[in-house]
This record gives sequence, structure tokens and C-alpha cells, in this order.
Amino acid sequence: MILPRIPVGTWFEAFVDFIDMVFKSQFDNIRKMVAGMVGFFESILHLLPFWLLIIILALLVYKITGRGVAIFTVVGLLLIENIELWDQSIQTLSLVLTSTIITLIIAIPLGILAAKNNVVDKIVRPVLDFMQTMPAFVYLLPAVTFFRIGIVPAVMATIIFAMPPAVRLTNLGIRQVPDELVEAGNAFGSTWYQMLFKIQLPQALPTIMAGINQCIMLSLSMVVIASMIGAGGLGQVVRSGISNFDIGMGFEGGIAVVIIAIILDRLTQSVGVKK
Repeated sequence: MILPRIPVGTWFEAFVDFIDMVFKSQFDNIRKMVAGMVGFFESILHLLPFWLLIIILALLVYKITGRGVAIFTVVGLLLIENIELWDQSIQTLSLVLTSTIITLIIAIPLGILAAKNNVVDKIVRPVLDFMQTMPAFVYLLPAVTFFRIGIVPAVMATIIFAMPPAVRLTNLGIRQVPDELVEAGNAFGSTWYQMLFKIQLPQALPTIMAGINQCIMLSLSMVVIASMIGAGGLGQVVRSGISNFDIGMGFEGGIAVVIIAIILDRLTQSVGVKK
């Protein structure tokens, strides 16, 4: 017996076309907002000369993490400038900052809601499983349909790819707050607001910061994939290296991504530990 083929792909394509047609003006507004946000970060980061930005970042890293990572920050960023990838790094950093901020604005409230309500948790969990296991390349297709080619669909695809860990770890962190602390808060008559912001979120902060750390790392891992739809930045350098079989170019783009990833990783880890 041969079962008829279910046209899942055709149905999904029709669904994407329908969504694009119905919400076209909303997608245009989102595209302008996200492009403006990326442009804002690029303008801010380009405002200062590279050496002054390196000094400011090194001082910030020294304050949060210590001398070793601060020295690595100075040496790593000077290397990026030396191999003439500063502008591409700024573009990539702007994409990561935009993606991370929008992701956290959505993910942390959703994680809190899932921690507070088991029904929401049961609904959100399979959606996150889907988002986390679907190959990242697949997100690029509907993103291009809705937002056209460029950095905006790259940001939107990155948001979908990087969101699950932030939601899961916010949910987990709040659920792991000791019952004794919650009971003590209730005994002293804490309101919902006081319980959340003065007991649960401070206690859950290390776990939430781990989620933010994962969100940033996943955003950086999307850099090369996003270059396929015109995101530019370091991903474009790596992709050009692959296309032209230029091993040196590909390695330089890759090492710049690694330097940025290590700096951001140590920063977010230290914030979580210190708190």
C-alpha cells in the first residue's frame, strides 16, 4: 500500500505567502525599525577612533573580568584592526547587539511567564524545541520573503535561532529559586512585583546570564550563515574566503569572530558570577 504524499512544503510555502501578503505593511515597519537600530549601533561604534574604542572596551573588561581578559581584549582588537577587518567587525557587532537586545526583550518576559504558569510552559516548550532543532539555514527563506535581502532578515533569522536558550534558562532560573525564600517572601506579605524583582530574579540572575551568554554565542554563530542573504560583516569575509578558496582570508575572518566571541563570553560569564 502506497500512502499519498502529504505536501507539507507546499502548505508551508502557501502559509508564508499568505502571511507576507496580509502583514506586508507591518513587515515594512519592522524592517525600517531593525535597519535603524543596526545603523544606530554602527554609527555609535564608528563615532570613536579605533584606539579610543579599544581603550574604553579594555577598561570595561578590566572592571568586570580582570587583567587577563583585558589584555586579551587589547591584543585581539588590535589584531583585528591590523588585518583590516575593523569595519566588518563593527558591522558584525552591530548585528549581534541588535539581535541580542530584541531577543532578550522577547525571551526574558516569556521565560518569566513560562516559569509562573505551567500551561504557558507546556505551550512554549515544543515551540522552543522546534526553533532549536530546525536547521538554521531554513530560517533564512521566510526571513528573506518577509524582509527582503540584507541585514534585516539576517537579524530576524538570528533572533529565532538564538531565542530558545534565553527563554529556557530564564524559566529554569526562576523555578530553581529555593522554596524557603519564596515562603519567606509570602510570609512578609510581598506583592507579585516584589516577589519577582526582589527575590526571584536576583536569585535566578546567574542562570539568566548563562542564557544571555548562550544567546550571544548563537548570534555570533549565525554570522557566516547570515552572510548568504547579504548580511555583510565578518560572515561575508569568511564566505568570500570559502567561495574563492582563499584559506588566508577565511581564517582571518574566522579568527576575528572568535576574538569577539571570547570577549563577549568572558564578559557575560563574569557578570553572572559576580552577581
